[in-house]
Amino acid sequence: MALVMTATPLAMTHRGHPFPDTALIIQWHVLGMFLPSFVTGALIQRFGAFRMMVTGVTLQFVCVVLNLHGETWWHFWASLILLGVGWNFLFISGTTLLTETYRPAEKALVQGCNDFLVFGIAALASLLAGVLLNSVDWRGINWSALPILGVVVITLIWHRLRQHPATPESLAPVASSGD
Repeated sequence: MALVMTATPLAMTHRGHPFPDTALIIQWHVLGMFLPSFVTGALIQRFGAFRMMVTGVTLQFVCVVLNLHGETWWHFWASLILLGVGWNFLFISGTTLLTETYRPAEKALVQGCNDFLVFGIAALASLLAGVLLNSVDWRGINWSALPILGVVVITLIWHRLRQHPATPESLAPVASSGD
């Protein structure tokens, strides 16, 4: 998220969009990141962290598709709102799941390591945004986001399979009454 978010104003400037338009899009993106927080917890309670993460990664895929589809103000605006809301759902749901993985005595260490990794990678992505924009262009940045989102999808599938392992009974064919 940080890579696309940080590269967006640079890409818009390269495409000739005026600074006030760029600033407005970033403002809407920040709203997308934080405004849903008022209801994300309730949505997680109702639908579960897994479904909210699937929704978040789906929104981020749609963001990339929009960015690859066009470079008008509307493309940038809609994609960055989706990017922000998707980030919100993934971040809060992921943090919720994280709290289920450690013992109380490990809380400070696990939360600290998680924050260090999340924000360290975000800082690195932000620092690389300009370099990547110049070397692979806007489309390349968005194409590079797809494998990262793919890793998130694979991780979600792995997590789901660990939560609901297949049993021999669940894999057996259902006998029909006409036999």
